[in-house]
Amino acid sequence: MRDSYHEALDGVVDDLVKMTGMVQVALSEATSALLEADLGKAEDVISADSRLDDLHDDLESRCFSLLARQAPVAGELRTVVAAMRMVADLARMGDLSAHVAKIARLRYPEHAVPEGLVPNFTLMARVAQEMVATAARALNERNAHDAGKLADSDEEMDELRKNQFRVLLSKDWPYSVEAAVDVALLGRYYERIADHAVLMAGRVVYVVTGLLPEGGNWPVA
Repeated sequence: MRDSYHEALDGVVDDLVKMTGMVQVALSEATSALLEADLGKAEDVISADSRLDDLHDDLESRCFSLLARQAPVAGELRTVVAAMRMVADLARMGDLSAHVAKIARLRYPEHAVPEGLVPNFTLMARVAQEMVATAARALNERNAHDAGKLADSDEEMDELRKNQFRVLLSKDWPYSVEAAVDVALLGRYYERIADHAVLMAGRVVYVVTGLLPEGGNWPVA
């Protein structure tokens, strides 16, 4: 009985890792759509978001079933509870990637990101992508040490966001109000993807150690 329970629980974690890979693809394709003004990639990301939503619903249902079938104990309970939170983080990261793609689609055939901010967004996207990949690897390997590094990585994202605001709020902003709105929204989307990756990493730490990560650089959610 417990063996089948553990198999079902392992299956949930395996599908969480799979879902993280899907988010990585969505984020990468959304960024390409944004920076290259690629309408086809934007449409693909937007369409694929429904598959992430379906996987979210399936995983959430399986977690509820695991809670109801037997009373999970210790590490089992931590894993089920953390999985329910992580699947929500991943679904939100997928939504945010779709939001990026929607702005790319809205501005097509023009580029939504002004030329002067392309380097900033290129770095922002790279940092977000690396953070999601690290969270996935930490989950797959149950590696609390790697997971614990992500809060520090988020500081790089925060600095990129600050630099973005310095350009946005400067007196000599050379672009339109419309462009400023797009930049503000897009920056927020990438920042939140990074935040959700950190939250996911924090849940990995909790599963492995039984302790919530501490420190002011860990977001609360």
